[in-house]
Amino acid sequence: MLPSSPLPPGAVIGIIGGGQLGRMLALAAAQLGFRCHIFAPENDSPAFQVATQRTVASYTDYDALRGFAGKVDVVTYEFENVPAETAAFLAGRVVLAPGVAALQTAQDRVAEKTFISGLGLPVAPFAPVSDERELEDAIGRIGRPSILKTRRFGYDGKGQTRIDGRKNAATAWAEIGRAPAVLEGFVTFEREISVIAARGWDGEIAIYDVPENHHENHILRTSTVPAGIAAATARRAREIGGRIIAALDYVGVIGIELFVAGDDVIVNEIAPRVHNSGHWTMDACSVSQFEQHIRAICGWPLGSPERHSDVVMTNLLGDEVNAWRKLAAEPGTALHLYGKAEARRGRKMGHFNRVTPRQA
Repeated sequence: MLPSSPLPPGAVIGIIGGGQLGRMLALAAAQLGFRCHIFAPENDSPAFQVATQRTVASYTDYDALRGFAGKVDVVTYEFENVPAETAAFLAGRVVLAPGVAALQTAQDRVAEKTFISGLGLPVAPFAPVSDERELEDAIGRIGRPSILKTRRFGYDGKGQTRIDGRKNAATAWAEIGRAPAVLEGFVTFEREISVIAARGWDGEIAIYDVPENHHENHILRTSTVPAGIAAATARRAREIGGRIIAALDYVGVIGIELFVAGDDVIVNEIAPRVHNSGHWTMDACSVSQFEQHIRAICGWPLGSPERHSDVVMTNLLGDEVNAWRKLAAEPGTALHLYGKAEARRGRKMGHFNRVTPRQA
């Protein structure tokens, strides 16, 4: 189902998921005069605090989904683990963006790798694994070290384990819960970067500058723009992003994680949503990734992705959020807190952007 015309201010945007990304999408939508209706199963969802309407129900409660679809003009989602059946159910009743096909591709790591390699783009060697024997065979072909990942529902390092010379297949298989998986060859990389790209219903594409990302314990710690990479590497990354988003017939903002290994840019994974490594756009660009996503799904012209400042985005994890007073007093620092009640270890509680005049 496609929109017949751009949605006017005052229309209602439905967002599946009530976390911090849904919250920031709702805030961006409000700036453009839209209202948001959040659908999430948790009563204390942070996005509820900034939305005009809410539905608290399971993502498989089809009666609740039917009622939700009847109250909104377009539906999007803030995380990629929305059940594909839920997305398909909604797509038959209301405009949905991004579409079901993009969601299904990103939800399954084997489908994702197959899709990307089918475009002629570089990915790490990979093999599907459904049992311990297949894992042993895959290790024999791909070698060690390698990374075993569940095919579905992994993020921030969850659902994966490294296989090196000391770990056998049985141990690795048990560590991921004996779930359907993919074995990936280990990539020796110099830098991690990402592409934040947007595409509208008319095929218009806008791509932001490439951030350089630093992870700690598999969780994004910082994104720095400009990245410390050659101009040719940045162009290649942006080209890859443009090819992927067009091939998916995607509408909205997508995050694409990549490795830089010498002269090669290797695709790691795609996220069919606004992305943590794009949070810097909130203070270093006139149009943030969140506003861009709202513009795209509502049929508005895309905004310029041009960056007016250099910036380092830093995630606030767990009790680091207690430094809010100090951070709020720092010149050139923009603080964004997510309204979460409990500061658990490793939980993303907010982020801050340190902005400086653009140098390049």
